[in-house]
Amino acid sequence: MPDYRKSAEAIAALTPEQYRVTQQSGTERPGTGEYLHNKEPGIYVDVVSGEPLFASADKFDSHCGWPSFTRPIEPAHINELRDTTFGMVRTEVRSAHGDSHLGHVFPDGPPDRGGLRYCINSASLRFIPRADMEKEGYGAYLDQVEAVS
Repeated sequence: MPDYRKSAEAIAALTPEQYRVTQQSGTERPGTGEYLHNKEPGIYVDVVSGEPLFASADKFDSHCGWPSFTRPIEPAHINELRDTTFGMVRTEVRSAHGDSHLGHVFPDGPPDRGGLRYCINSASLRFIPRADMEKEGYGAYLDQVEAVS
């Protein structure tokens, strides 16, 4: 089993925006994320730990300004926490091994796909195209990746 974890080296390699989002629970401005309009098949992993988080097959356009997914690729890699900041009650999503702030989950996703919307900051993710998944150690997830329309 791969060893997904937070390391000093991984933290030092983050851009200022990646650090602000993942380590300080920040949020990137809506509509600015690198992966918002990405439709390429592949998986999204934690930028800090590399743990697999979301598949392109579960990505959808929610028109909210951030990449949105209907479910995590590995539920065990996601922690959900109560977030009461800014006078709201929300469910924060963090990576289990990297403890990176990823975004939030809301109950307004596509009803035919489970009804959840994982609203995720691009700055917390690294995208691995389908063609690179095997060589980067994510071949076990190839069956969960498909072209997105």
